[in-house]
Amino acid sequence: MPVALVRGEGCYVWDSNGKRYLDFYGGHCVTPLGHCPPRVVDAIKRQSERLLFYSNVVYNDVRARSARLLAEMAPLKRIFFCNSGTEAIETALKIARKSTGRNEVVSMTGAFHGRTLGSLATTWNPAYRAPFTKVLANSHFLPLGDLAAAESFLAHNSDTAAVLIEPIQSIAGMVGASDDYFQGLRKLCNSTGTLLIFDEVQTGVGRTGTFSISEQFGIVPDMITLAKSLGSGVPVGATLLSEALSNEVKYGDQGSTFGGGMIAMSAVEATLQSIREDNLMNNAPKIFDAITDAVQPFALEMRGHGCLIGVRIKPKVSNILPALRERGVLAGGSADPNVMRLMPPLIASEEQITEFAEAFRDVIENVHA
Repeated sequence: MPVALVRGEGCYVWDSNGKRYLDFYGGHCVTPLGHCPPRVVDAIKRQSERLLFYSNVVYNDVRARSARLLAEMAPLKRIFFCNSGTEAIETALKIARKSTGRNEVVSMTGAFHGRTLGSLATTWNPAYRAPFTKVLANSHFLPLGDLAAAESFLAHNSDTAAVLIEPIQSIAGMVGASDDYFQGLRKLCNSTGTLLIFDEVQTGVGRTGTFSISEQFGIVPDMITLAKSLGSGVPVGATLLSEALSNEVKYGDQGSTFGGGMIAMSAVEATLQSIREDNLMNNAPKIFDAITDAVQPFALEMRGHGCLIGVRIKPKVSNILPALRERGVLAGGSADPNVMRLMPPLIASEEQITEFAEAFRDVIENVHA
């Protein structure tokens, strides 16, 4: 974006010229509490005066509290902290291969799991993978939502360690699948000894209305990866494991110098406290419904859940986003040229949704016409 941002507060950011923008993009879906949430800022300040950093070679109070809080809120209770989403995926892939003794991983067409070599092998976009195909691990891609294709593949490929899946493919255009598909996939993985990994770097931490979107499907994956919203903008990632799977992890299997660092953990603790104590997950479906109502009749289709929203429109999104920026609204595009992505924070108000809707309608009616 041709914008130099220098300040943020709540749902708004300001550029170097002092112009204010309503931010429904969140820097790639990173700000569940909006920008500079006071509780998180205060926690970081306090921690920075006590201890900036020590690696996880030692125990630490804020890390212990953050881990306990995350375990209380998430469906899986064993946690490895790292620094980003792609590191969380790398950790999950390593654990899957070592614990099963199998080598290959199944991902989905349209998937994005990161750009480091392990996660890149499971990312769909051929343009990202092409320069590195000689060194990437073997991965296979199946169509999201096609349970028959998954059954056929796993029946004939006994070396599959895991199925790695984004429950909502954000970059692909907020593409999802039915509850029946995910429930069937869970049963299929159980029957074939294949691990099921949910990449919830974007769907997790309450953004869709439950801490993990798997709760809405009535299943529990073997692993869940988190990042983005987890630290309200402070870089942090986490890989969550089932109790049974964590028993397969041995001392020294994985490590990270900065993973679980004190500043990141103070941000995680404050973020999770705010989400739980203020019941912010309950806002997610309300925000989705309010935005759905607000963009009618110009939306051809609404996709996603909660505060992870895809709006399919007739004009090309690339023609709409610059006009929205001119009117002081930030939104995102996707691999689908007709799907606009919105990732508002869980604190978005009715007034701010109305502000977005007025700009959106103005652009569709005037700029596009």
